[in-house]
Parts: sequence; C-alpha cells; structure tokens
Amino acid sequence: MPNRLLITNVSIAKMDEPDDGYGLITHAALLIQDGKIEWLGSVSDIPAGLGDSEELDACGRLLTPALIDCHTHIVHGGNRAREFEMRLEGASYEEIARAGGGIISTVTATRETDEAALLQDALKRADSLIDEGVSLIEIKSGYGLDVETELKMLRVARTIERERSVRVVTSFLGAHAVPKGADADFYIDKVCIPALEAAHKEGLVDAVDGFCEGIAFDTVQMGRLFERARQLDIPVKLHAEQLSNIGGTKLAASYNALSVDHVEYADKTDIAAMAKAGSVAVLLPGAFYTLHETQKPLVEAFRSESVPMAVATDWNPGSSPMGSLLLAMNMSCTLFGLTPVEALAGTTRNAARALGLKDCGIVAPGKRADLAIWDVLEPAELSYRFGVNPLHRRIFGGRL
Repeated sequence: MPNRLLITNVSIAKMDEPDDGYGLITHAALLIQDGKIEWLGSVSDIPAGLGDSEELDACGRLLTPALIDCHTHIVHGGNRAREFEMRLEGASYEEIARAGGGIISTVTATRETDEAALLQDALKRADSLIDEGVSLIEIKSGYGLDVETELKMLRVARTIERERSVRVVTSFLGAHAVPKGADADFYIDKVCIPALEAAHKEGLVDAVDGFCEGIAFDTVQMGRLFERARQLDIPVKLHAEQLSNIGGTKLAASYNALSVDHVEYADKTDIAAMAKAGSVAVLLPGAFYTLHETQKPLVEAFRSESVPMAVATDWNPGSSPMGSLLLAMNMSCTLFGLTPVEALAGTTRNAARALGLKDCGIVAPGKRADLAIWDVLEPAELSYRFGVNPLHRRIFGGRL
C-alpha cells in the first residue's frame, strides 16, 4: 500500500513565486506520497481514489515549507559568556580577538572536548531548531584549526543527521581564524588545505567556507583555498564584508559562490558581482545585533539587482549565540528592513538556494515533503512576533 498522507482544511504558502509573493492557497489540501509532495490544490479538487490515505485535518492552520537554517556553527566546545560581558564593558570584537579571545578561545575548548560530548551539546542545539520547524541545518567546522579537530567537528555534524530527523549540510571552515602564533600563509598551505583534502577524502564536505576579513584571511589566501576547492569540485561560500570591505565578495563571486554571508559592508559593485555570479546574500542579523554594529547591508541594492536574500541564525558561541530562526526572521525585518515575505523566503526558498539544493524550500509536486504547520492565520505572523513559537507540527520526509 502506498505511504500516503492527505492534509486537508489548510492554507498553503507555497513560497514558489518569482516575485517574492507567498503563493498563498486558501481552503486547500495537499497529498504526500512516499516522502514527496504528490499534489496540492483546492479541497474541492482532491483526486479520487485516496481512500487508503492517512488523513490530517489542519483545522484552518497555515502550512509552509519547513524552515532551513543555512548558516550555523552549532558544533563547538565551551561558551563565551565572559566575552559578552567584556563587550558590554567596552571591548570591541576585534580587540577581544586580538587578545586571544573570540574564535581562538572556542578553538581551545573544542580541541579539548571529545567527540561524544561535542555531539551531545550539538544535538541540544539542533533540537531547539527542529522545535521551530527547521528540517535542514547547515553546520560549519572552523573551531579546530588543525586537521584532527576539523575532522572531528565534521564527523559530529554528519552524526546529527543520523541521530535526529533533520538534514545536515556541512561546510569546511578551516579558514576561520589564524591560530595563535601562526603565520597565515603557512597555515593556509600546510594545515588548512591538507585538512580540506582529508575531510573531502572521508566524504565530510559539502561546501568550502572561509572568513575573509582583516582579523582573519585576505583575498589572496582565500583564493588559494578556493582554487583547491575548485580542483576537488566542491562549491564555495564566504563570510565577507562583515566588519570592513577588503574584496571578499568579489572574490567569492569570481568562484560562483553559492552564497556570500554577512555582507554589511558590501557595496553596489560587490552586489552587482553577486548578481552576475548567481550568489545568494545570507543576512545574519543575530551577529549584527550582538556586536552592536551600525553598518546595515544594502537591502534595497540586493532587491534592485535581484540578488536572492537568505536569513540564518549564525548560531555560534561568540558573535551570535542565538538559537531561534524565527527570531532571526523578525530581526531581519526590524533591523534590516526585509518584508515578512522576504524573511520567509529567506528561510525557505532562498536558504535552499544558498546551499545549492533544489529538492526543498518550496511547496510543489515532486519536492521533499519537509513541511511545517503553524498555529497562525497569516504568513506575516511568523515574522511579526518574537519570543513565541507557533509551530503546530513539523513533517519531515512525509513523516508526522
């Protein structure tokens, strides 16, 4: 007997509109068969012969694609609550980093934490996202900065997918920071690239990422890593133009990056380069908020150039210790000026695109049945409230 689920009495935000509309269908129904969406339309048009289907009455609730968090760092050891205090006492992100804090302090904690403990902590973070209707999480390495720990982080990320009903996409972020006392060029050539090669050999890498910034790596160094990624046929993405503009966005675009993330300091020429390359702009309002930044991304320029905008938590222990994608949606609206339609597209359709995926992110026949049913009447409610989780039910691969 086919594995069928028929959802009735529901409003559906398909999120497939090229003009960034919701694609809303009211008084609708949706048929899932064998883990994929088979049909959707008006309740009055339900296909005949579905007597053997399991049926779910949504009682007028809203159905959307399940959410996608396309930029996280949820595998790590320790926390940086003390640095939160330091920032409030007047220290800048750069000052903390240069004093041996920041990313480097998490590197020390992650190196000292065994794989089992890293997994248990990461599962708790994944559970928080799942509880908000997330079906797909991108997870980065980058708190190892040596071959052994980078591989350990990526193995943990892969294990999460086996331990929970969630998909995981991994990004190798070996070029996250320069280890204390190391030379950046030596590190890229003798540690980072060999770590990438080892991770690729184990099948642990879906994309290659880096931090192109004055406190991390320059475009020449990142270019060498990206060139090796190209040789290995691995797509790239980049943390760029978060704190300054040193050319990272144009570098990423020259490699047809899946996404360029942060982009607060990206200018109109950078955005034009992204448009030409087809790269997604991933907006990370949690880091903007936590670091008390004032330079906002040029949202109107992204719109004008038709650059898709995704929204993510950037969940990490330092600059964005935020475990709520719904809050990120609200913040993208209140801080950056996105509309609720753009915020929902940014955590569904455009988030999937930022990960190079075509089988999810919209509600359409043939797509994976990764869906969320919400206790709301209108899609805008998902971005309107904060501190409230209106999820009624998540459907993963057609399973309730």
